[in-house]
Amino acid sequence: MASELPAFLETAVLGGLLLATAVTLLAGYRVIWGPTVPDRVVGLDTIGTNVVAIAALFALQTGESLFVTVSLVLAIIGFISTIAVARFVTEGDIIE
Repeated sequence: MASELPAFLETAVLGGLLLATAVTLLAGYRVIWGPTVPDRVVGLDTIGTNVVAIAALFALQTGESLFVTVSLVLAIIGFISTIAVARFVTEGDIIE
């Protein structure tokens, strides 16, 4: 069930989806070719944030509220995983 969006909003959502996808690909480059572990962690965090944005924009485009819930769950998981990786990088252990 596609929602009826005004033409400018539909164009803005599509542009946002394309931009978030392009930035995700660029962050994938940073994850693969480093050069340091913190660079890779920031790249992964950027990918997680962009996936949340893509899910929210897709919810706007399709009118499905399920994708809003998916984006919230992904945001929570991304936050917890970033904290865990940062703690592992700095301290060498996640749980004491």
